[in-house]
Amino acid sequence: MRLAVIGTGYWGSNHARVAAELAADNLVDEVVLCDIDKERVVNLAANYGVEYVTNYRELSSIVDAAVIATPSHTHQEIATTLLTEGVDCLVEKPLAMNGQAAWDILETAKKEDRTLAVGHIFRHHPALQALKQRIERGDLGQIKYLHTSRYSFRVPRDSSGVLHQLAVHDIDIYRYLLGKHPSRLFCATSAWIRDGIEETATLTLEYSDAIGSINESWQIPVFGKQRELIIVGTERAAYLDYLKDTEYELYDTRVRQSDDGYTLKDEGRTVHETRDAEPLREEVENFLEAIQSGEVPLADGQIGAEAIELIECAIEADETNQAITVDLD
Repeated sequence: MRLAVIGTGYWGSNHARVAAELAADNLVDEVVLCDIDKERVVNLAANYGVEYVTNYRELSSIVDAAVIATPSHTHQEIATTLLTEGVDCLVEKPLAMNGQAAWDILETAKKEDRTLAVGHIFRHHPALQALKQRIERGDLGQIKYLHTSRYSFRVPRDSSGVLHQLAVHDIDIYRYLLGKHPSRLFCATSAWIRDGIEETATLTLEYSDAIGSINESWQIPVFGKQRELIIVGTERAAYLDYLKDTEYELYDTRVRQSDDGYTLKDEGRTVHETRDAEPLREEVENFLEAIQSGEVPLADGQIGAEAIELIECAIEADETNQAITVDLD
């Protein structure tokens, strides 16, 4: 398997490291880096002792698969070109900047019979996977409420805001945990710094028997970098700090009704350790295994396109100041 990494910026450089580690472990035969910034790609390629090119169009003749970690607005052109030329693709999230482009990438993959994965990395987060297993076993009871906050203090990106860069993760995480899409969605955003680039967003997602709340902001100086998930069920609640890959907390709490009214049960908190694995490496390995086995990746193109459709619903809700009915199932 010959693997390319296209884009060597912050996240692309992480992919380059993982690709080099996979080559060192004999899980890929060759790694090629690609970036239009020649100085950057030359330096990174030299660090790992791999080849490089500066034009992604050269890759179809020298690699079998590619990770696309370029700016989001370039994903459609690069992915559809490579898929058409016989290269399997892992496209970093968001799959595209709008639903039409996302579905176009997916349809190209289907037409060319290529593997398409999307970088919804939290599906590979060991602690989140362990929580999903707990939910499926019924350990938390019926899920009533999910809450997410992703906060930091930084200059907003100049290309896209927190909906495409942060909320797309959490929309997909709720789908992963609950196994379904929301029936309705409301969203409000603010863009004070860069015109048209939201730096703060709040989303409310309604499911048949649960509510999800998502809060994203690049303008919160209080917590440092905060990435957390709270899940409340009828039997237990759970807390996950996404910055800790191998740990989550369970709260043995519930409310019970009796003849005398309601009773609050609180039997304490327990911290649970999970297997130790790097989500990014797990994501790439899952992509490569899907190519070899013909199975569907854990986060395939369909999942990526549906996440973008929900982001478009959020944008519509924000623009119209109305809750949007969702029909994706």
